[in-house]
Amino acid sequence: MTDPGAIDDIMHLAAPVLRAAGVSPPDCFEPIVGGGNNRVYLVASTGAPVVLKVYFRDPADPRDRLRADYGFSAFAWEVGARALPQPLASDHAAGMAVYEFVAGRKLAAGEVTAAHVAEAASFFRAVNEHRETPRASELPEASEACFSIAAHAACVDRRVARLGGIDVASPLGREAAELVGCRIAPAWRRVRESVLAAAGTGVDEPLATIDRCLNPSDFGFHNAILAADGRLRFLDFEYAGHDDPAKMACDFFCQPAVPVPREHLPVFVASLAGLWGAPSGFRRRVDLLLPVYELKWCCIMLNEFLPADGRRTFAGAGADREARRAAQLAKVAAALDRMDT
Repeated sequence: MTDPGAIDDIMHLAAPVLRAAGVSPPDCFEPIVGGGNNRVYLVASTGAPVVLKVYFRDPADPRDRLRADYGFSAFAWEVGARALPQPLASDHAAGMAVYEFVAGRKLAAGEVTAAHVAEAASFFRAVNEHRETPRASELPEASEACFSIAAHAACVDRRVARLGGIDVASPLGREAAELVGCRIAPAWRRVRESVLAAAGTGVDEPLATIDRCLNPSDFGFHNAILAADGRLRFLDFEYAGHDDPAKMACDFFCQPAVPVPREHLPVFVASLAGLWGAPSGFRRRVDLLLPVYELKWCCIMLNEFLPADGRRTFAGAGADREARRAAQLAKVAAALDRMDT
C-alpha cells in the first residue's frame, strides 16, 4: 500500500506541472498499479482526468526516461499521430509529466489480431514519415540503440554475461543458472556465429542515417490500451529514440507479455518497408536479426534473477517476486523450445 504521506508529498511537488497542464486542484489522486519502472497516478478534478507519471531516476542509470517518453510523445502528437495519449505538460526538474487519461483495458495474450498489428504499423508509419525533420533530430538515440550487426551482437553478449550474476542460493535461482549455462549460452554461441558469418565484411558497417527510424521502444501490445472507441493507444516510450528499424520489428514480435503471432510478421514488415529507400535491406535485416532478439528476450525475462532493481522498488512492483520468477522461467524454457523446432 502506498504511504498516504508520500502521496501528499507528490501532490505538492506535482502542483506546478498539473497547473501547466490546465488541471484544477485535484479531488482524487490514486496510484495506478502495473508499471514496472515509474510511479503513475490517476488525477481527477473538475475537468477530464489525467495521468501523472513520476519518473524513476538513479545516479547509476543515466537514461533520461522523462525526456525520451515525453519528447517522443510530444513529437508524435505534433506530427499528427493520435494513437497515443496526448502529452499535456512536463517538469524536468521535478521528474514528472502529465498525459491524457485513456480509459480502456490491456489486450490479453491470445487476443492480438491482424487488425491490431495493422494499427501498430500505422502508428509507426505516422511517426516515421517525419523522422528526417529538424524536430526529429532533437530526439535522443533509443535505449540500447544498435546501428551495426556487430552492435546488435555485442548487446546480447553483455546481457548473457550479466546472467552470470544470478544468485544460486534458492532452488529457482539454481534452475535459472542451469538454464543459462546449458541452453541460453550455447544457443547464443550458435546464433552469434551464424549471424556474424552471414553479415560477412559488413558486420561493422553502420546503418545509414536515412535507413534508421524513430523507435517507440518498448513497442508492443503490453504497452497499449484498447480504448472505448475500439482503437488502440500506445504508451510508455521511455526507451524511444533513433534506432535500427529491424530492431523495432524484432522486439515487437519477440516481447513475451502480449505475444504477437509470428504469422503477422511478413505483412507487418511489408507494410513498413516502403519507409526506406531499400525495402529489401530492411526485410533481410529483420530475417538476420530475429534469432538474435529471440535470445535477447530470453535474457531480459531472466532479469528477475539478477540483484534487486531499484526501478521495481520505486514503482511499487516488488511483491510476488518468486511467482514472477517461476513464470519467467517457464516462458524462457518455452521460447527456447520454439527456437529448437
